[in-house]
Amino acid sequence: MTTRLKNFVGALALALLGIGTAYAATETPSPALGTVAPSFTLQDQGGKTVSLAEQRGKWVVLYFYPKDNTPGCTTQACGFRDDIFAFRRANAVILGVSVDEVMSKKDFAEKYSLPFPVLSDAKTEVSKAYGVLVDYPQYKIFNVARRDTFIIDPQGKVAKYYREVNPDGHSKVVLADLAKLQGK
Repeated sequence: MTTRLKNFVGALALALLGIGTAYAATETPSPALGTVAPSFTLQDQGGKTVSLAEQRGKWVVLYFYPKDNTPGCTTQACGFRDDIFAFRRANAVILGVSVDEVMSKKDFAEKYSLPFPVLSDAKTEVSKAYGVLVDYPQYKIFNVARRDTFIIDPQGKVAKYYREVNPDGHSKVVLADLAKLQGK
């Protein structure tokens, strides 16, 4: 079995079993609330570069997820897709990040009609900077992003952090917290 197939099977097992806490932690801590979010520039599903700096003046929902086209990751992405107009009304952009390659992102975004960038962190640098890069050695899954979300304010600071989120209904939770952060 190839490494890629092993990683996919392991990610599928995690998603189907609902296991999300048995992992080897990263060495880098996640950025603290109120600190400047680590900058990045990554390619989206169309090969276009997207940077955090370009988002200044907007609220950013930066969500990390393990693998494209797996059940939990699809549920999470489709939740954000279904709520896209509410996020736009809140002056918020959604950016999804996983360590999958750009072609995987392209297929994922097209298959589920995702109206926001899903970014390829194939070199794992951004996942490391945000402290979300993990291994699940018991499933032979290595170097994937943990399912964490950050809300970044218009000044580029971390306003809210969600660790190991439940993909089902997560978009609604983020929308509610975003409204609170905006004083609405």
